[in-house]
Amino acid sequence: MRLVKLVGASAIAALGVLTLCIPGAGLAQAASAENGKIAFTRNGCWQCHGFNGQGSVATSNGRVIARTALPLDAFKSFVRTTNGAMPPFRPAVLSDSDLDDIYAYLQSQPQPKAVSDIQLLNGVRSQ
Repeated sequence: MRLVKLVGASAIAALGVLTLCIPGAGLAQAASAENGKIAFTRNGCWQCHGFNGQGSVATSNGRVIARTALPLDAFKSFVRTTNGAMPPFRPAVLSDSDLDDIYAYLQSQPQPKAVSDIQLLNGVRSQ
């Protein structure tokens, strides 16, 4: 009985490794922040949200979308169904793969400096 379990586990592991070696097989490719930056720019997201998702007082009411707390599914749902100032982006315009990549790009943005770390905002000038 134990030998059967070990053989079964080995077969499953071997199948998993084989699946990873075959292009296009297995699970979907991981999202790419690099491709997300391209899609974010190509589709004009930057015009309202800034090149790094930092937001704009003029166009997005200052809303920062970089490092959004929304889970991926909620982010995609919003982009697909929004009825506010932002138009909805249907799959024919922006694929699910593009949205995955854009989300990865936004999540990859570095955390901004703390106000206390910005000398100019603290009245401290370098000599």
